[in-house]
Amino acid sequence: MKHSYQRTLTIAGSDSGGGAGIQADLKTFAALGCYGMSVITAVTAQNTEGVTAVHPVPAEVVAAQISAVLTDLGADAIKIGMLFTPEIVRMTADVLSRRAVPPIVLDPVMTAQSGAMLLKDEALAEMKTRLMPMAAILTPNLPEAEKLLGRTIRTVDDMQQAARELASFGSRAVLLKGGHLEEDQNVDFLYLVQEDRLLDFPGERIRTQNDHGTGCTLSAAIAAFLAKGRSMEQAVLGAKIYLTSALKAGAKYKIGHGRGPLHHFHKFW
Repeated sequence: MKHSYQRTLTIAGSDSGGGAGIQADLKTFAALGCYGMSVITAVTAQNTEGVTAVHPVPAEVVAAQISAVLTDLGADAIKIGMLFTPEIVRMTADVLSRRAVPPIVLDPVMTAQSGAMLLKDEALAEMKTRLMPMAAILTPNLPEAEKLLGRTIRTVDDMQQAARELASFGSRAVLLKGGHLEEDQNVDFLYLVQEDRLLDFPGERIRTQNDHGTGCTLSAAIAAFLAKGRSMEQAVLGAKIYLTSALKAGAKYKIGHGRGPLHHFHKFW
């Protein structure tokens, strides 16, 4: 009898430093026992100190990559990260809308940790109207949520309200990440739209210089657990446990001169 893979596809940008983007996603998929596939939307010149150049892939080439993967190999879950241009957003939405797709984890990547722009302003409106209604879950951090909603989010109460408001863009669930919260608490909120249920996931604040690619890793891990058949609540919990362990293990290492990566393969090395 032939074995089957849990197949996970990432549609995102390439990080030459290996800490975020496509590279972090594929490492996460592999660490969690999934067969990872990739669609590269942009090539970035990037290291632990920041992004020095971004070159978007032509939208039609992005579409060809998606079609090539889904037509032959298929996917059990899709993670979408950096898209950069409105043309890439539109083309991605068009290709995915023409076929029955598995759960989509949409991480609305807007800026790099260093502050470099990774989503053009005119692409944000396209993402809101074209991709967010297709998503099984939306995973913004606080700055991304503030840009989407056009207001500040400063407290846990603000986060709870914002998680519900973000669902108005059409996703079936929202995970609002609280790592940027200016409080001692580190809590994420998961809002399940159909159940009208808000869940809190308190977490440990890990003091480390090696936190580059945290958001990419979390969203990729959610996709991996969804591919394995977990419920959304179970997928988010499993992803957060994996992320915390990767952060703790990565804190023991030194690489580069800036914000280093997580240790995606901490269970194996």
